[in-house]
Amino acid sequence: MQNTGKTIVIIGIIVIIIGIIIWLFGDKLNWFGNLPGDIKIKKENFSFYFPITTMILLSAVLSLIIWLVRKFLN
Repeated sequence: MQNTGKTIVIIGIIVIIIGIIIWLFGDKLNWFGNLPGDIKIKKENFSFYFPITTMILLSAVLSLIIWLVRKFLN
């Protein structure tokens, strides 16, 4: 039970850090979500957006963060 509490606190700290980064540098992160490889289809009455490249990048970063947290906590 103690490990669960520790994990929740660490996740909370990570969320706070991400929130502060977005708050401070949000206007400089306009490229995020508009990367090459993100699929955008716009037609007259239809628009479709699938941020595949952005999601791959986000997944890699989050995987790295989780790996680092697990490495230093165990």
